[in-house]
Amino acid sequence: MTTLPASTLTALLGIRLGGTPLSGVLQRLVEIAKEGVKGADEVSITLVRDEKPWTAAYTGQLALDADEMQYERGYGPCMEAGQSGTVLKVADMRAESRWPDYAAKVVPRGVLSSLSVPLPLQTEVVGAINCYARTPDSFDDRSVEAGLELAGHIAVAVVNAMGYHNASELAAHMQAAMTNRAAIEQAKGIIMAQNRCDADAAFDILRRASQGRNVKIRDLAQELVASVAARSPAGRKS
Repeated sequence: MTTLPASTLTALLGIRLGGTPLSGVLQRLVEIAKEGVKGADEVSITLVRDEKPWTAAYTGQLALDADEMQYERGYGPCMEAGQSGTVLKVADMRAESRWPDYAAKVVPRGVLSSLSVPLPLQTEVVGAINCYARTPDSFDDRSVEAGLELAGHIAVAVVNAMGYHNASELAAHMQAAMTNRAAIEQAKGIIMAQNRCDADAAFDILRRASQGRNVKIRDLAQELVASVAARSPAGRKS
């Protein structure tokens, strides 16, 4: 028996896997999840392949920031849910002790509770659907049940994309995400050198700048890296 609202089920039935790019399908699924999971303010999908995590789709900057803060540290609920196959719920991030370093950084960003539900995948790709809330205790048993149901739909989309004809698309999707991650790491290095700060402070500076300019973090990072490269001796025209 489904726990999803009728409107959510209708939206799910309207998704066509065949002929639709994986990125488009996953983006639609996170948008549906935002409406269908009780308590969710923002939603993302984390995929992990060869121990490399990336955010395949997200509904807002809050979700992307929360994901990226985990990738930087190499741990966190969204990664561990996908890799362990365990539902991980954080009732109050301010009192979270399993990932204290991550919690200390994500609370000021506005995340006070979260729910990460593993995708039922038996492939080289694993992952989770992540729900973030700006208030504590936002997710109950009904939220978990809805998350599990939606995770099944996401898994079908990923497996479909891993078919013979779409394998290249999944690889391209992952490569694009890895390129974005590399740009963010380079931008952090530039900021660290310019401001003589650590990696966490550099990411905070980058995040605040992206919010102030209403530009995605990855786009701002690429702009910063390109700007510095253009000013370097190797990047100047003779």
